[in-house]
Amino acid sequence: MNTMRLEGQNFAELKAPTDAQIRRRVLALQSTGKHSYASLTSEDGSYVQVAGGRATCMVERFDPATGKRERAFHDKPSPVFPDGTLLVFGAGELALKSDEWFVADAVVEIFLCFKEARQYPDTVSWRAAPGF
Repeated sequence: MNTMRLEGQNFAELKAPTDAQIRRRVLALQSTGKHSYASLTSEDGSYVQVAGGRATCMVERFDPATGKRERAFHDKPSPVFPDGTLLVFGAGELALKSDEWFVADAVVEIFLCFKEARQYPDTVSWRAAPGF
């Protein structure tokens, strides 16, 4: 069985987190709070990570076998956040495209798909993360 590890800013690490624990941690994130990012890592070193919180989340995944880090995007660009809008969170800031902003509920679903090795929702696509 593949054991997962859930980590985050100012959170105690959880080994083999339950779905409910993942949901609580992701929904507790806030861009401006003391909990502004989290990651779920597999034994093989692959992971999904989120920065931000609530309606201003960014999601990336990493595959150690290929060395690829990819950012999630969707088919409904934000009318509020044009390309280049900065997501400011505890580890710094990132310029996002208008289709890279996610709400926390969607991030929970992405994390649970990763945990259970299920296909990601049809609304989620991936592209190379900037700098990779």
